[in-house]
Amino acid sequence: MTTEELTNNVLIALEEIRPFLNSDGGDIQLISIEDGKHATVRLVGACSNCSVNQMTLKAGVETTIKRHAPQIETVVNIE
Repeated sequence: MTTEELTNNVLIALEEIRPFLNSDGGDIQLISIEDGKHATVRLVGACSNCSVNQMTLKAGVETTIKRHAPQIETVVNIE
């Protein structure tokens, strides 16, 4: 898979999870993909300081990204 295809698949995954984040007043941005296997995202809005944002990141965001782009090994949120 090319870098462009990988990025596109990750963006598709974020579009899939975005309505759930938006419903709580939050959103997500893709910051980068390093070495074709490490995605960096930024939770914004209400999600940036939510007490369960790490659970959201692992259970929702990471799972959805890995479903669309299985070669992604880690998803990290930066603030």
